[in-house]
Amino acid sequence: MKDPYSILQTDRTATQDELKAAYRKLAKKLHPDLHPGDEKIAEQFKEVSAAYALLSDKEMRARYDRGEINADGSEKYGNYRQHAGSGQGQAGFGGFGDDFNPEDLFASIFGEGGLGGGARHRQRQSPRRKGDDRKYTMTVSFLEAVKGGKRQITLDNGKTLNITIPENVKDGQQIRLKGQGEAGSFGGPQGDALIEVKVADHPHFTRKGNDIYLDLPITLSEAILGGKVQVPTLDGKVTVSIPKESNTGRSMRLKGKGATDTKTKVAGDLYLRLQITLPDDIDDDLIAAIEGWSKDHPYDPRIKLNKE
Repeated sequence: MKDPYSILQTDRTATQDELKAAYRKLAKKLHPDLHPGDEKIAEQFKEVSAAYALLSDKEMRARYDRGEINADGSEKYGNYRQHAGSGQGQAGFGGFGDDFNPEDLFASIFGEGGLGGGARHRQRQSPRRKGDDRKYTMTVSFLEAVKGGKRQITLDNGKTLNITIPENVKDGQQIRLKGQGEAGSFGGPQGDALIEVKVADHPHFTRKGNDIYLDLPITLSEAILGGKVQVPTLDGKVTVSIPKESNTGRSMRLKGKGATDTKTKVAGDLYLRLQITLPDDIDDDLIAAIEGWSKDHPYDPRIKLNKE
C-alpha cells in the first residue's frame, strides 16, 4: 500500500482537521455512488478510506510515523523479529494490541481474504470504530416545521438525498440520517449525518408548544359593532365572528387549529389576539365624529391603572 499521506495528498505535519478535510475532498470526488460501475474509481475510494482510517487513529498514526508499522497497519518485519526475540508480540503484531487481526483489517477495508489461513488466522475481534458524525444545519419555513414536508439536500461528499421533515419539528431539533457520516475505522460502521433544524420566523404566526398565536387587526367599526372577518390558519382561511364591543387584547380561540402533537396526535389551538387598528388616513369626518362623541361621553381607560 502507498504512503497514506501521499494518498490523501497531505504532508506529515497535517493536523487531524486537515486530514479530515483532505479525506472529505477526495471522498466527494471518488465516491462510488457518483461513478457507478467504475471499478478503478471504487478501488481508489477504498484506498483513500483505508489511508484515512489509519491516520485518523492517533495511536496508529504515531506508530506509522515512527516506522513501527506499514501503511496497511501491519507490523514491519524487523520490528516483529525484535519483539519475537524478546518474548513479546508472539503473533508478530504486538504493536496493534492483542485483539488486532490483520485479516480483519484487509477483509473489512479492502474486501479481500486477508493474509490467508493457518496459524495466523485467529478468531480475534478487530479494533473497529464507528466513523464520526457529520453535522449540518437546515433552515425550514414556519409552515414546513409545523406541517412537515420533503427536502432535497446535498452532503459534503456530493451525495444528494431526499429527506422527510417531521411534522411539528421544533427549532434546534436534529434529524439523524444513519450511515451518512464519516467512514468507520477498520471495518467499523459509518457515522451518521446530523441535521440541526432552524425554523424561520413567520410574518404573522408564532408558536408556543402546540398552540399557534396570531395578532388579528380589526377596524374600529368591527370592534364596536362586531362583524365577520376572514382569518388565515395553518390549513387555509376561515371566517370568524368578531363579538360586539371587542377591545384590543381580547383573545379568541379556534379549537384544533394549532400544531398536531406527534405523540398524542391531538392538535393544539389557534389563538386570535384582537388589535383595533385605525386607518392609515384619518379623514375629517372621523375626527369630527370622535370629537363630538367624546364631549358627550368622557371616560378614563386608565382609571384602574392609576388606582394601583
